[in-house]
This record gives sequence, C-alpha cells and structure tokens, in this order.
Amino acid sequence: MQKRTGKLSKQPSAIKQKTRSHLAWNDFKIILAIANAGSLSGASRALGVSHATVFRRLGDIEQRLGVTLFERSRTGYRPTLAGEELADTAKIMDEAALAAERKVAGRDLEPSGEIWTTTTDSLLMGLLTPIFTQFRRKYPSIVLDVAISNQLFNLTRREADVAIRPSHRPPENLIGRPLATIGQAVYAHRSFGLTPGAPIETLANQPWIGAGPRLQDLALDQWMDSNELKAACVYRVDTLVSILSAIRAGMGLAVLPCYLAGDDPDTIQLTDPIPELEYGLWFLMHPDLRGVARTHVLMDFLTEAVRAQKQRLAGPLLR
Repeated sequence: MQKRTGKLSKQPSAIKQKTRSHLAWNDFKIILAIANAGSLSGASRALGVSHATVFRRLGDIEQRLGVTLFERSRTGYRPTLAGEELADTAKIMDEAALAAERKVAGRDLEPSGEIWTTTTDSLLMGLLTPIFTQFRRKYPSIVLDVAISNQLFNLTRREADVAIRPSHRPPENLIGRPLATIGQAVYAHRSFGLTPGAPIETLANQPWIGAGPRLQDLALDQWMDSNELKAACVYRVDTLVSILSAIRAGMGLAVLPCYLAGDDPDTIQLTDPIPELEYGLWFLMHPDLRGVARTHVLMDFLTEAVRAQKQRLAGPLLR
C-alpha cells in the first residue's frame, strides 16, 4: 500500500479555497433582468444602473460560479442552460419577495403613507383632480402618487397599488368596485353651427376625429365602422384629452365621454349618450392590499364622490 505523503494533508484547505461564494439576492436580480430584457442595456434600464455596472456584475457572477450564464451574440444575450435555471429560481424569489411586501403592507392600521395610483389622463382632468384635492384635505397624512397611462399597470407586481380605470370586464385576480357608468356622445365646436339631435347619418359629410389604434377602443372602432364614419376621419390621435383639444381647435367631430367634453363652453353635444359606447368606471386593487387602511379610505371616499356625480358621468339627454 502506498504511503500517504504530506501533500495530502493540505487538501482540505485547497478545497476550501475553491469553494464558490454564495449568490446574493442582487446577483439573482442581475441574472433575471438580463434574461427578461435579452440585453445588457435593457437590464440596465430595468435596474436603474449603468450598462457598465451590469456588464461588470455579470462577469463577476460567472467568474465566481465558473460557468457561462449567457451566450453573447449580435442579437443580444441568450441564457445558457445554467442561466435559465438561475433565472427561473430568480423569478420564484422575486414573486416571494413581492408577496411578502404585499403582506407587510396589509398590516397598516392607520390611514397614512403613500398610495401608488394609476388612472388615465382624461379621468384625472375631467373627474379625479377635484376629488383627490378633497381627499387630501380630509386625509393629510396620505400622499397620492399618480401615474398616468392608457395601459393597465400590473397591480400584481406592485407597479401600482390601486387603479381607477374604465373597463367592461376588469381582471378577475383583482378586487374591484364599480363606481359609475360613463356615457359617451358626439361633440363638435360651436363654430360648426350644427343642430343637436340630428341623425348620425346627416353628420357623415362632416370632418371627424378618430381614436388612434393605441387607444384600443374596439367598441368605438366598431361603432364608427357601422355608421360609415371612418372614411370621414381627417385626424386620429391616441388620447381622449388630445381628441378634446382637436375639437376645441375646430378640426372636426368626435365621440368623447360626457364628463370630459360636457363642461367645455366651446363644445356642443350633438347626440344623446350612445348606449353601445357606455362603459364602467372601476376602482381596482390587489387582494393582498384589502387590509390596508389608507387604500380602503381612498376606495370609500372615491365611491361616494364619484357616485354623487352619477348623472353627469352618464351624460345628459338632449330631450
């Protein structure tokens, strides 16, 4: 039997030196961001750090692990098998962190702190700003942080705490409360000299303003098509506030929510609210936030204030 040499006695310390460092949560965030974006520049924007920082940290992670996590090419960064495994683990960790954050937020007992709120520009302009002002006076310890977008933010991922949005069918995974029914009618500038109550078919020879495709209003698109008004469109734009601006400038006729255009002194309502273009206004939040006091006081306050304007929101009849 061969005699043991003294060199073997140093083996445990050598193995210890080669043992890799454990990955930290920030390492997993880097891997997940690159996997999601497919590039270092996209990951840097998502993480709010520089391109050089992401490059350096990825190199450090790969060096510590002794394995390549992403294949580099002209088209971007594609995860290797090892990269996919770590990215999948990072997704699980991220979801767990978000769930823990929601549960901690749900322990609030006092109506104070920040509420991340998302809504549309037209709702903020035509309805919500005065209500938010009254809310702030009643609850001065609550700060409203409002994000304006025509797209529904992902409440599950805490891109916002609550959403106040028009919807025909809100997502089933969210807690929703219907606030009111929004009516829409045809409006024009007074300078057109048109008579309210005229049949739609008599207005087809007028210039019209249409909703751009990014507004994603399928019901309005179908209504315009069925009334043969698409050919009369001389201008399209993808926000309701911009459509109102075009009406004010005398560019043409357009369909708008009654709460937005009805109070404008330079516009006239040409039709009754159009039944097939009605939609609901909803207050939405994630189920994990149902126990947050500040969220509930906002929901209750908005419910009362919005429903008090029920007739204005539904729109007036011309006769």
